[in-house]
Amino acid sequence: MATQLRIATRNSGFIDPESVESYIAVGGYQALGKCLSEMKPADVIELMKNSGLRGRGGAGFPTGVKWGFAAKYDSDIKHVVCNADEGDPGAFMDRAVLEGDPHSVLEAMAIGAYAIGGNKGTIYIRAEYPLAIARLKMAIEQAKEMGVLGDNIMGTDFCFDLELKYGAGAFVCGEETALINSMEGNRGEPYTKPPFPAEAGYWNKPTIVNNVETLANIPAIIMKGADWFNKIGTETSKGTKVFCICGKIANVGLIEVPMGTTLKEVIYDIGGGIPGGKEFKAVQTGGPSGGALTYKDLDAPIDYENLVARQSMMGSGGMIVMDEEDCMVSVAKFFLDFTMDETCGKCTPCRIGSKRIYELLDKITIGQGTEADLEKLRSLSVNIKDTALCGLGQTMPNPVLSTMRVFEDEYRAHVIDKKCPAGVCAELLEYTVVDQKCVGCTLCAKVCPVNCISGKPKEVHVIDQAACIKCGACLDKCKFDAIIKQ
Repeated sequence: MATQLRIATRNSGFIDPESVESYIAVGGYQALGKCLSEMKPADVIELMKNSGLRGRGGAGFPTGVKWGFAAKYDSDIKHVVCNADEGDPGAFMDRAVLEGDPHSVLEAMAIGAYAIGGNKGTIYIRAEYPLAIARLKMAIEQAKEMGVLGDNIMGTDFCFDLELKYGAGAFVCGEETALINSMEGNRGEPYTKPPFPAEAGYWNKPTIVNNVETLANIPAIIMKGADWFNKIGTETSKGTKVFCICGKIANVGLIEVPMGTTLKEVIYDIGGGIPGGKEFKAVQTGGPSGGALTYKDLDAPIDYENLVARQSMMGSGGMIVMDEEDCMVSVAKFFLDFTMDETCGKCTPCRIGSKRIYELLDKITIGQGTEADLEKLRSLSVNIKDTALCGLGQTMPNPVLSTMRVFEDEYRAHVIDKKCPAGVCAELLEYTVVDQKCVGCTLCAKVCPVNCISGKPKEVHVIDQAACIKCGACLDKCKFDAIIKQ
């Protein structure tokens, strides 16, 4: 674990998240006090720009620049919004921070409000996070009692209050304009920009939207300085990144590493490698919007530019590891099934295109695909990337394009040979009995749910391929390795 460096998650697991005194004991709210007593709003924005902190929600937009945009607009009300609507499969970075260190997010939001001249705050959190919600409510009440939230904070003229808004788990609401629409009680659909939220966002007022991990970095940056943060990471990607590593890996869980750490370090040093002696095949970074990286990319430093150059992306930090037993066509189909279900339906390329891509992938995995379907799949994916309205639609084809690029032979095996090399796609599998190994123990016939295996005791058994549902129960139960999957 020595490779890790904890900034965003510095307090998680070390303090009592239900005690504001515990947060104060480790320096909590000193950053806010420093801003209010020693710095002007413009100084705070300049410090954030110099730190190089980029948004951790996926796009990687410079935080200080975003704050600067909102600061230049005059308005009686300005909003600071925390995007805690974490929707990637296998991702729980935001939940870990909110459950383990809620006050750091509240403090950062207050600092952001001071910097842009804001006075209203909202945390948009998915309703499926009951513990995080309970601790946020507790933290808000404690902060008000301590005088670090509400009117005349720390005896100054600065006033800032916030509320919680609950999301229903819509993946598209991770996009800031869709999130704002949802907060206003409308359908969670994105709208075209400009105007950007920094000019006219929540209730048409200047609004900054930052995700949980981005905010969790801010108090530490204020206290330790831009130069300290700037020295961590790479030239274009400063600081650390929190990842959720899951899938076919020994050590599943949450990690935080400096930007520039290689995939090899994450997967083999921190993650402990692939369990069961299996071979590493690919890692999907960026969740459903990202792409598959292979062993050729293991030495690549993890930062925004390097991942994009390899047709993947940072995303919010989901990292799904796959081994030799994973079918990349099925993986792409899994992610398209997710995004097809999560599309808001506003624009035609995403609403209809996701359905058509999923249908083509499904056709390929059941052995009915053609070479023409591969070309159609590729061209359709490219067109959707160019024409979809928001980030969800524009990145939706990434899993398809990346897997077709690096695993084209696997796609062609499905289409030409009608075989799934990984042995995953059920319709392309065939379970057969090896005559020389079968002793006629009848165990396979007993566990077959559709009674498609015939044979007398102590005689070689036979599987009726037309009736077989490819469940694999016979393979799992056979003690003599007499059944093979091919």
